[in-house]
Amino acid sequence: MTPQQITLVKESFVKVLPIKDVAAAAFYDRLFTVDPSLKPLFKGDMQSQGRKLMTAIGTVVAALDRLDTVLPTVQDLARRHVGYGVKDSHYTTVGGALLDTLASAFGDEFTPELRDAWATAYGILSGAMIEAAKSAKAA
Repeated sequence: MTPQQITLVKESFVKVLPIKDVAAAAFYDRLFTVDPSLKPLFKGDMQSQGRKLMTAIGTVVAALDRLDTVLPTVQDLARRHVGYGVKDSHYTTVGGALLDTLASAFGDEFTPELRDAWATAYGILSGAMIEAAKSAKAA
């Protein structure tokens, strides 16, 4: 990621924080609309799940300029996700739902440049997660 992309993602995420519960609910609504087969992978209270999601995104966003500090945690998460039934293709669906949610939240402020910055960040993280999941499946 470029320094400008990192700045864009960080600055835009600050604007999401005041509406994080609404954004998380909108994300899961979008995700389950796009692929209803994913809903059974989520057990328990979805509000709690949404808070975990926003905390995880916040942690990663804060560390975008030093990804090496969060990649081991993200990779561990991916390995656990294998046990939940997450497939490689799900990462694409999740990424699309995330971008759609951000586009809805930001409206006209979700410029192509901002969309590309978020897509790049998600691509780096999902790529690392997919590789970690593959190694877990092979083990």
